[in-house]
Amino acid sequence: MSYQAPVREHLFLLRDVLAIEQYANLPGFADATYDTVGQILEEAAKFNAEVLAPLNAIGDKAGCVWNSDNTVTTPKGFKQAYRALVEGGWPALGVDPAWGGQGLPAVVNLAVSEMSSSANMAFSMYPGLTHGAYSAILNGGTDAQKALFLPKLASGQWGGTMNLTEPHCGTDLGLLRTKAVPVGDGTYRITGQKIWISGGEHDLAENIVHLVLARIEGAPAGTRGISLFIVPKFVPNPDGVLGERNAVACVGLEEKMGIHGNATCVMAYDEAAGWLVGEENRGLAIMFVMMNEARLGVGLQGLSQGEAAYQAAAAFARDRLQGRSLTGPKNPDGPADPILVHPDIRRMLLDARAILEGGRAFLFWTALCGDLSRVHPDDEHRRRCEDYMGLMTPVLKGYLTDRGFATCSDAMQVHGGSGFTEHFPASQYLRDSRITLIYEGTNGIQALDLVGRKLAANGGRAVTTFFGEIDAYVAGHGGEGGLKPFVEALADAKAKLQDATLWLMQNGLANPDSAAAASSDYLHLFGLTGLAYMWALMAEAALARIADGDAEPFYANKLHVGRHFIERILPAAGAHLARIKTGAGTLMSFPAEAF
Repeated sequence: MSYQAPVREHLFLLRDVLAIEQYANLPGFADATYDTVGQILEEAAKFNAEVLAPLNAIGDKAGCVWNSDNTVTTPKGFKQAYRALVEGGWPALGVDPAWGGQGLPAVVNLAVSEMSSSANMAFSMYPGLTHGAYSAILNGGTDAQKALFLPKLASGQWGGTMNLTEPHCGTDLGLLRTKAVPVGDGTYRITGQKIWISGGEHDLAENIVHLVLARIEGAPAGTRGISLFIVPKFVPNPDGVLGERNAVACVGLEEKMGIHGNATCVMAYDEAAGWLVGEENRGLAIMFVMMNEARLGVGLQGLSQGEAAYQAAAAFARDRLQGRSLTGPKNPDGPADPILVHPDIRRMLLDARAILEGGRAFLFWTALCGDLSRVHPDDEHRRRCEDYMGLMTPVLKGYLTDRGFATCSDAMQVHGGSGFTEHFPASQYLRDSRITLIYEGTNGIQALDLVGRKLAANGGRAVTTFFGEIDAYVAGHGGEGGLKPFVEALADAKAKLQDATLWLMQNGLANPDSAAAASSDYLHLFGLTGLAYMWALMAEAALARIADGDAEPFYANKLHVGRHFIERILPAAGAHLARIKTGAGTLMSFPAEAF
């Protein structure tokens, strides 16, 4: 079975859980009626199933080709698919109408992005990175830069990248050596090498707008001296017509484990023309707009690959005949029962469903916070949503990619030996998803960011507010009935997370190694708590539908998967808390020479 977008899941979240029509009076939401959003999602599902999904295996097997003239040829069919994407207006779905977009909320755009990433992760990275470049210039560019670059980026006519990593430095950007020399006419000459640049060169768009981190001569050392520059492949004239080729070239492609259909480039800048974005030495602040968007996008990639892998595994489990049910044959007329009858197969599939459905809700909830942080009329509400965006970004990136990869691994296990061959898609999902734990900041870095920065930001305001929101929900929904187990499970998870947070406050300052040693478990405990909250919200919505007489099996199934989350996945919170409290003793006292 090929990938089918989970439109029903998306509509349930947007209508029943998040109730986005309540914000119809706010910019962007007026056109996001349920009927309109439903039509958009149905069309997006059709596009991704018919256009992008069939190219997924093709791109994996063929990969991108670097040519001797420093150009890159994408896999067969990618150019036609990209043209259809642009002509359909899909890149502009969530873009400000001032720059040619449709202006729909980011939470709606997220649903479409999930579809494209599940259908073809390597392809979806090209427009995804372009949108990130659009966001960075929108946030930090001059009026002239916005007018020149944003309409073309918004439509997808031009592509975009971000150039951070260099051969000698990845996470530690303070070590970067790419230099920028002012010419005197407002431009700079950019010289240096960048590696692992996704979409750095390709044949899909007529121009590629590189956002490059570089150090202006004489700038302070470390991250305090980093500036951001627009360095286009072709230098556009003020009217947007492309001019001469810039002195930037792809000098090679990386050979990778997965995402073969995306060109991962080594980029060489040889006094290329560049334009400063924002102020000198303030480049990281602007680039982080793009990076934070990318980190949420990577969390979405973890979820999306897990969803595609789950769908393939569930279809295989329904069709594959092997063994008999322990409680008697379920397919007595056949030679064996479908492997779906076996408890361990069901465990892996229900684990996937519980994580994916809860994780999707967590992503959508956070994306809605991002929307409201920009357009809500109440200052306090905007601030709370902005706080949540900062707090949840590392959690979503780290937790959903870890669990997404685990889901892909379980999907391969469901396939058995067939999954280890290239005749089935399980291998590609596993290989493609593995990078999500690494790029845009490894998950270890995300955990350190959460514990070392996000918790303490503004005196702990964000996490304190989140705890208060959960407490209020528990207090208001603690009665009897079908919601009770979900509320009790949420209260218990929140108590464990709060216990861990207090432990970090008491022990982290005294011994920073203890905070770092606890960080990964803390991130996962936070992720579990976030999913517990989402499952309570989804259970409440499903129970309300059932109480209104809606007999659609979707709602009963939703409650069943939620109970699996409570019974079989959420208990891991206790193990995470126990590991957090062990500190760094055994980790850091082991002699270095003994490794």
